[in-house]
Amino acid sequence: MTNLIVALPKQEDAKGIKNVLVRAGFRVTGVCTTGAQVIGQADGLHDGIVICSYKLADMVYSQLRECLPERFEMLLMASDRLLKECSGEDIVCLSMPLKVNDLISTVGMMAEGIVRRRRKARLAPKVRSAEEEALLKEAKEILMARNHLTEGEAHKYLQKCSMDSGTNLVETAAMILSMLKT
Repeated sequence: MTNLIVALPKQEDAKGIKNVLVRAGFRVTGVCTTGAQVIGQADGLHDGIVICSYKLADMVYSQLRECLPERFEMLLMASDRLLKECSGEDIVCLSMPLKVNDLISTVGMMAEGIVRRRRKARLAPKVRSAEEEALLKEAKEILMARNHLTEGEAHKYLQKCSMDSGTNLVETAAMILSMLKT
């Protein structure tokens, strides 16, 4: 689920937006009236969407955007006149007066984008450090020399041992080195 933080100057308005979103199946993790409250909540979360108005009690939307962690998106709700001033920024905008269906579909679209980014990051290949690469190379070289394997066969052997033992490839290489170097 995507974390949603609703930030509006009036507490009752923010709670109203929260109720609409909760009824639509979203999880609202916070309702705030100041930018400082939003930043405090966002720092404790991995990612999410901040739904805010043009101006809060202590800052305007652009100041809040600068202070938010990079992995957060912003949905700005304001009048058409104010929205024209923020064109070109990396912020999704909704015109006031707000239509409930527009809010729900926009939040849904933004949440789906966050889920896709999470999935892509999770499936991205892990980058190994030079030290880890050297450890793997040394383990393969020892296996190749002692067992007369090709590099591909040594790598497959490391992978199989890794899967059988439930450890990652680098840990497996370290275990093999500690056993074979003695």
